Amino acid sequence: MTKGQFIDRVAGAGGLSKKDAETILAAAFETVSKAVREEKRFSYPGFGTFTLQERSARKGRNPRTGADIQIKASRTVGFKPPPALKDSL
Repeated sequence: MTKGQFIDRVAGAGGLSKKDAETILAAAFETVSKAVREEKRFSYPGFGTFTLQERSARKGRNPRTGADIQIKASRTVGFKPPPALKDSL
């Protein structure tokens, strides 16, 4: 599903204009992003939990040359769906 299709479905389901639906979705995603950055976690019951995950530095291998490389530490976002969503797939 593309961003445009998502906006169309939300607008249709909520009786909103596409512009209003896009504004609401942008605010919602920004709020989720901010919560994960600041609180390291965001949970929406029935949909899932987003968590901030720390990855430590580690050794890796360049797949093209086979040379050892050092991969620096990084942060990423993990998502865990609830059992009901997983079972519905």
